[in-house]
Amino acid sequence: MSASEARRLDTRYLSAGHVAEIVRRKGLAECIAGVASYLRQDFLRWNDFDKCARVASHSEVGVIELMPVSDARSYAFKYVNGHPSNHRFKLPTVMAFGVLADVETGVPELLSELTLTTAIRTAAMSAVAARALAREDVRSMALIGNGAQSEFQALAFHHLLGVEVFHLFDVDAAATRKLAANLERMGLAWRAFDSVREAVRGCDIVTTVTADKTNAAILTADMIEPGMHLNAVGGDCPGKTELHPGVLKRGPVFCEFEPQSRIEGDLQQMPADFPVTELWQVLAGRIEGRTSAAQVTIFDSVGFALEDYSALRYMRDLALELGVGERLALIPELDDPKDLFGFLGAGLAVAAMKSTHTAAAC
Repeated sequence: MSASEARRLDTRYLSAGHVAEIVRRKGLAECIAGVASYLRQDFLRWNDFDKCARVASHSEVGVIELMPVSDARSYAFKYVNGHPSNHRFKLPTVMAFGVLADVETGVPELLSELTLTTAIRTAAMSAVAARALAREDVRSMALIGNGAQSEFQALAFHHLLGVEVFHLFDVDAAATRKLAANLERMGLAWRAFDSVREAVRGCDIVTTVTADKTNAAILTADMIEPGMHLNAVGGDCPGKTELHPGVLKRGPVFCEFEPQSRIEGDLQQMPADFPVTELWQVLAGRIEGRTSAAQVTIFDSVGFALEDYSALRYMRDLALELGVGERLALIPELDDPKDLFGFLGAGLAVAAMKSTHTAAAC
């Protein structure tokens, strides 16, 4: 198509219901694996992307963020919040939507919910990192924090890494009961514990995915055992941590995008020269991840815009494959692109003239 040819304004809209339909038809495990595949593809193109830390607006009760990223073909952004006390209003802690747009024209090609999709991509990212950093023989994982993300993490680690049993702990016993019931329905083995220390003992992987916006030390250095891989997911904004600083000194630390992670991750507790490796370098084979079976590895995950780009691409492709979604008239279609006023119709001009005459008569 030449530059002079007209292009159709076509925005595909995926509601929460549409995405749920996609997941039901493809299967959640396949969707997690699919997003993991797209993540790996895009992280291996790391230098193709224009990247920046997310733009955040903080309040006493939470945070609202915009997360942009682009390459030469597509621009993506996500709107997302984090409000740990939203359960008081029967609202999710995290709510999100996103856009995938054409760089050449700026046309928004996809507008999609990202609350469900973010849960899938976060779990997929955890699994991608663990495949690169954890031991190959992992069979057990502690899930510290049993809220909305926990089932997705369990499925990702079961299907993509072969984890067989999950140790559960949450300060909210109801959350643990919820997670245990869902794991039962999925045929996954679990054990609930009365403390973090008991839950992590003997586990190959420890995932922390808590919600409180506070400088917490959920894991301390004396809880860490040789060979563990730590997947720290919940520390994702300034003033919110999960790992005691001593834990970060137990092994090499890996992150998504260093400029963002030093502000928002558990790394915010460490001096500016504390060593950290961006995960893409391990995936690309530039830097070695785990160097021995006894080594402790730490993934300080805060979530990064490139992950949402990958997830939006995946959902767009599945929506096209399955015929899911609807066309949204988000942008006015104009016969003459220079005549935006004309889109309002001749009736507006008549109304404007009447308003002028009325004002003059007064």
